Amino acid sequence: TLEKGADGILIRTDDPSKIRGITKAITSKRQKIALAPATVTAVREAGIGDRVCVDTCSLMKPGEGMLIGNQSGGLFLIQSEAEESPYVASRPFRVNAGAVHEYVLVDDKTRYLLELGSGDPALIVDKDGDARKATIGRVKIERRPLLFVEAEAEGKKISAILQNAETIKLVGAGGDSIPVTKLKPGDKVLVRVEGAGRHFGMKIDETII
Repeated sequence: TLEKGADGILIRTDDPSKIRGITKAITSKRQKIALAPATVTAVREAGIGDRVCVDTCSLMKPGEGMLIGNQSGGLFLIQSEAEESPYVASRPFRVNAGAVHEYVLVDDKTRYLLELGSGDPALIVDKDGDARKATIGRVKIERRPLLFVEAEAEGKKISAILQNAETIKLVGAGGDSIPVTKLKPGDKVLVRVEGAGRHFGMKIDETII
């Protein structure tokens, strides 16, 4: 029961607003994120910097990860470390997320990776745009070599700075995973694009360049 929930609930009330409130609470638990294909336009080394690993209290599958980027208007789907690697054991609870300054989508808000901490909420998104909530168990920051990745989607340039390692993977437009070490211009990856700018993580209609 704790894992699956009940098959149904019975509510006795004469207040229609209570029914609407319950309906809203149920539907708000289901979240769909619109993802779009983006074409990689540049990949280059970006020196050494502080990058963030986000360890969640949930297990992820290949094709699942978090939406992360340099600008809130363009976020890449960075896959978890769920796949096996000849270099390290699988860590399906972890997203090696990128540099400390980057944005990560949490519900309808963005946060800086540096702000995240144990017990905070996280949003896990899969290749089909289906999203689910998770809880962060630990955040780990280490100095690592970095890569700058730029792509174009819907006529807009977006970018991210990620660790330069074969275990860090973007989700391809076909749902496959692409290690950043093999990423090249012309590759297609999944991203989230939005037009509005953000201030303190909230969407806002103002002049932002």
